[in-house]
Amino acid sequence: MKQNYKELLNHVTTFVFDVDGVLTDGSVLLIPGEQPYRAFNSKDGYALQLAMRKEYRIAIITGGRSEAVRERMQGLGVKDIWMGASDKKEAMEELFLMYDLKREEVLYMGDDIPDFEVLQMAGVACTPADGAPEIKAICDYVSQKAGGKGCVRDIIEQTLKVQDNWMKDGDHTW
Repeated sequence: MKQNYKELLNHVTTFVFDVDGVLTDGSVLLIPGEQPYRAFNSKDGYALQLAMRKEYRIAIITGGRSEAVRERMQGLGVKDIWMGASDKKEAMEELFLMYDLKREEVLYMGDDIPDFEVLQMAGVACTPADGAPEIKAICDYVSQKAGGKGCVRDIIEQTLKVQDNWMKDGDHTW
């Protein structure tokens, strides 16, 4: 019998996220002569910052190369960012080595085929509600929230609640 995903959340110290389709809804607005535009959810941003304040590690692994995405993540305080990761598995292996991580400590959220192998490396594999069917099939948790619509906040909040680390003194002040 497959283990309840909430039990798996007890061990998470590190959250790893894809960008397009997870932190965004996957849409890319193209305007001639401009950089492509993506929209991020502010509730996801709050949850990322809160997790880092509570000393969880946050990492981004994306195939995209948008400097605006890098600036957004750095602006939130994310330090471990792999851009243009054509082989996400290699980036994940590097992350594991950098911090001497155990599989059960790592939660990865991805939404499409390039995330398949990386999801299998994580102790907790997650996807947004609108993740690809092949990805949903291998995930421990499928959020009720779509990509870019709060799925990141959803899984961070659940993890912090399971670890009795949600809505503690100071969580509502910056």
